[in-house]
Amino acid sequence: MSDKPSVLFVCVQVGIDISAEVPKTLTVDAVKESDVCVTMGCGDTCPVFPGKRYLDWTLDDPAGRTVDDVRPIRDDIERRVRGLLDDLGVPARH
Repeated sequence: MSDKPSVLFVCVQVGIDISAEVPKTLTVDAVKESDVCVTMGCGDTCPVFPGKRYLDWTLDDPAGRTVDDVRPIRDDIERRVRGLLDDLGVPARH
């Protein structure tokens, strides 16, 4: 992510430290162990198993964007995660 400082900054603003995080490849084992598999542009390269729930979230790429441009992306992800947690009956932390 070429604009990692903007992404780090907007996450820290809401109490999330992603400084040690890096993108991870979706593995077959991870999908097998999941109830819901959320991808972001994975397409045909992601492992698919019958009976699993798949969500592909289309999000704007924060790379090269300003802090003000990244905040709505962060907030969109939060809304989606909270909605998914609610749908699954999992209480969200505040």
